[in-house]
Amino acid sequence: MTNEPTPRMSLKYFGAPLLAALAIGLVPAAARAEAPISTAVLNTYFQNDHAEWVPTSEAERKRMSAMVDTFKSMLEKSGKYSFKPVDPAVQERIMQDQKMGECAGCETRYGKELDVDQVAWIEVQKVSELILNVNVYMTDVKTGKQVFVKSVDLRGNNDESWQHSIKFLVKRYMLNPEQYTQTGGKS
Repeated sequence: MTNEPTPRMSLKYFGAPLLAALAIGLVPAAARAEAPISTAVLNTYFQNDHAEWVPTSEAERKRMSAMVDTFKSMLEKSGKYSFKPVDPAVQERIMQDQKMGECAGCETRYGKELDVDQVAWIEVQKVSELILNVNVYMTDVKTGKQVFVKSVDLRGNNDESWQHSIKFLVKRYMLNPEQYTQTGGKS
């Protein structure tokens, strides 16, 4: 008996097909990487602490809408999230329901109905014309646990400050959190 490889064990015999099979198997895995998290923005809330003296303006309503658009756009461009539109009939029920996060899990029920992985909602609290804050909440639909809760303060009730606040929140806390939480890093 010799120590020469038999045709079955020879690299020449199965090497090329094996390498081709491995390459074919690896390409889809690399291409798949990680699927984006399917998400729906259920609602936005504007809490105007002084509405009886300074009613909510049309400009503030437009800023809320623009803020949601920026939020979704930045996250979709990252490839980490995909956003599913909320069906108008479901949106109507959401508007009739209690506030998300205070409704005994209604946000997860809506998420299941919309067939998404996570649901989000955004709140803006206007303390005064100078002091406002933006709060973003995201909940995992399967577990019902909040996976993201963050608040940022903003100064100035104008388009620029609103856009800056949501861009800062998304960039710093959602897309690049490790950049700001490393020891000795930025705080």
